[in-house]
Amino acid sequence: MAKNKNTSPVSFFNSNLITIISISLVLFLIGVFFIVGLISHDLSVYMKENLSLTIVLKDNIKSSEISQMQHELNALPFIKTSRYISKTDAAKEMASELGEDPQTFLGFNPFLASIEVKLKSEYTHTDSLKMVEKRLTTSTNVADLVYQKDMMYIVNNNIRQIVIALTISIIILVLISFALISNTIRLLIYSRRFLIYTMRLVGATPGFIRKPFIKYSIINGSFAAVLAILMLVTALYYLESNLAGLGQIMSWHELSVVFAALLVAGIFISVIAAYFAVNRFLRMERGKLYYI
Repeated sequence: MAKNKNTSPVSFFNSNLITIISISLVLFLIGVFFIVGLISHDLSVYMKENLSLTIVLKDNIKSSEISQMQHELNALPFIKTSRYISKTDAAKEMASELGEDPQTFLGFNPFLASIEVKLKSEYTHTDSLKMVEKRLTTSTNVADLVYQKDMMYIVNNNIRQIVIALTISIIILVLISFALISNTIRLLIYSRRFLIYTMRLVGATPGFIRKPFIKYSIINGSFAAVLAILMLVTALYYLESNLAGLGQIMSWHELSVVFAALLVAGIFISVIAAYFAVNRFLRMERGKLYYI
């Protein structure tokens, strides 16, 4: 009887290599989407925490009261940073923006001292801003609270739409990826279907038959995940060398979480796909093995 080429060591090695490469490419795409999602999240946090609110102070406020007020502000859970701007500093900033000092033609400094605060990102939503506004205007030394409500609404709305779009895209990609990886592994096991049938004939239990395929799936999934991680690291290194500031947005802690998730996903999907693929051939009669 002629030897089946599909069962030769070289053919099996080539099939494994193709499987690893196929899985790694799918995992690479998943990793790209997750990294894009993390970058979008970090950018949204950066944008939200750089939207400032200006607490305009009354003209007769004392220095000791300003220091006490700023100390109390910094102790609030929703305040990230605060900066005191004196009347003189406010006049200088306006003169720098206008290119002319308003005091020269007015004869006096028309500006009031203020404290510029920046919120933590989780407190920049519409509901939270109402609470923040109420809390910041309770002091009798506050003349007004100025901030760009429309800008904050636009930023929050746009970020929400981006998050929804990315979440849907990632879910669809994961489902497609699972199908692709399952088909790839099923093709690999398909080439060994007669071996599975032979093992059944000699009395091997389903668990015993599955064991080597599960083992190879773990190995293939691990190698594929490592290859995908290496491709991602290479791509990120290239982008960082060409896009200044990318390294400040993404942290190695976040990247390590993505890499660990890819490793787990590569092994998990491979094992699940191999398990169901082997089960399919375990239930199949010999005659049907020739027609699939």
